Amino acid sequence: MRRPQLVQGLAVAIGVALAGCNLIAPGPTTPTLALGPPHFVEETETSGIDHVYAGGPTFAVGGGVAAFDCNGDGKPDLYIASGRNPAALYRNDSAVGGALHFTRLPDPATDLDNVNGAYPIDIDGDGHTDLVVLRNGETVLLRGLGGCRFERANEAWSFDGGDGWTTAFSATWQGSAPLPTLAFGQYLRFDQSGAATSDCADNRLVRPSSNAPGYRPPVALTPGYCTLSILFSDWDRSGRRDLRMTNDRQYYIGGEDQLWRMAGDELPRPYTDADGWVSLQIWGMGIATYDVTGRGYPDVFLTSQGDNKLQTLTAGPAQPTYRDIALKRGVTAAQPFTGGDVRPSTAWHPEFQDVNNDGFIDLFISKGNVSEMPDYARRDPSNLLLGQADGTFKEAADAAGVLNYGRGRGAALVDFNLDGMLDLVEVNYGEHVRLWRNVGAGDAAQPAAMGNWLAIRPAQPGPNRDAIGACLEVQVGNVTMRRELTVGGGHAGGELGWTHFGLGASAVAQVRIHWPDGEVAAWQQVNANQFVEMDRGAAQPRVWQPGR
Repeated sequence: MRRPQLVQGLAVAIGVALAGCNLIAPGPTTPTLALGPPHFVEETETSGIDHVYAGGPTFAVGGGVAAFDCNGDGKPDLYIASGRNPAALYRNDSAVGGALHFTRLPDPATDLDNVNGAYPIDIDGDGHTDLVVLRNGETVLLRGLGGCRFERANEAWSFDGGDGWTTAFSATWQGSAPLPTLAFGQYLRFDQSGAATSDCADNRLVRPSSNAPGYRPPVALTPGYCTLSILFSDWDRSGRRDLRMTNDRQYYIGGEDQLWRMAGDELPRPYTDADGWVSLQIWGMGIATYDVTGRGYPDVFLTSQGDNKLQTLTAGPAQPTYRDIALKRGVTAAQPFTGGDVRPSTAWHPEFQDVNNDGFIDLFISKGNVSEMPDYARRDPSNLLLGQADGTFKEAADAAGVLNYGRGRGAALVDFNLDGMLDLVEVNYGEHVRLWRNVGAGDAAQPAAMGNWLAIRPAQPGPNRDAIGACLEVQVGNVTMRRELTVGGGHAGGELGWTHFGLGASAVAQVRIHWPDGEVAAWQQVNANQFVEMDRGAAQPRVWQPGR
């Protein structure tokens, strides 16, 4: 990937007047003031994105979007799932701090049909982001060539893409392997005619070959319980990344959500009640992790039909025993918060981000009826839950301007125009993709920052260039924010690139990285309102200046 120009010690000029913002303080300031909702301006019609995810029942549980930089300009581009239509790659041509504009890049390599979702990852460590494309049929690995160009790589990497109904993905690097370990979640089995049965398929684990630059045949993770989201996560901060699965009880009998222990090259095994695992049966749709409680371990948010779950470790990392704190924190989101429909909600993509940059993490949840399920809400708007100083969350989607009644599926909160404020893209089932620009406390003509922020991109030598599995820590006053870098989770799509932190009133932050192999870097002070490259072993972070 062509790396953008780096400027040592230079603050980013973003077209938003930060100097006059009364939140800026001369030093580290502990976040204490939870801000209100930012203003989002919908720019779907003028953005150049004209895309619909559609198809019959076998596409009702897909609809993901991948956000990543495919041409090295630092801006997130988009690859959007198709259903029965061709998937679409969109290059981000937005001006820094300006309106959102995208250009579709047609190409037979990326215009695949029957796509449920996609995840960005640099599989071969060459600096170009690749794509893992989940389909009804063969899963396809697309190797990035730079300049937003891709080529099919299944054969070159000896990868067996199968022919199942693939709905989930995650990846991790194990030991010194030159390629990542890949895991795929499967939904229902197809019969010989290609029709969906009512039986849950086994999931698949694909490990690198030990004597060639490619992959071994897949290993079945059985039993499978109709998996819709999976995530490799270092849940106990042991350095071992186990595989969490959330499963759709619509079809399984006697099943549950799962956590598979991944120890070296051993065959994975599911944790059981003997290990402290507590059985959980939900209509599992999506996974998001973040250290919400501040205890040092990733808490787990699970979307479902009806009430959603926020799980935290009961008594530390000795056992994978979780308790639900969703009700206490105000994130059950079990019914539509407005619109008059009182039936249970159907939630899909969850994502923790700080949309108003106040230093308190927020939570977005996409929602929408599966298709025509009469027992569940038809008018089911997505949630934007703002974090409060006391650790609870409050609904703000309507006040923020993102209220809509589309059948939401995949989504992404990323900074498309590099102004330090997170924008929103949401995929809808049977309806157009929608796009909103975050203008903070201002409007479309005159955006205004609400709080300070920091965007970090770590890098290390070797095959795992993007340091997947690392934990980023950002300390502001007496608060430490922690985010684990992962590939997977969400609903049928994910993001790769800048990791965003809101800093509230603080003009500086202390930053350190727990690298994937366990080495912990020293704390380094970084000024607010910058894009920062943190190379492993470097004496100082490097500040990146977006092009004009």
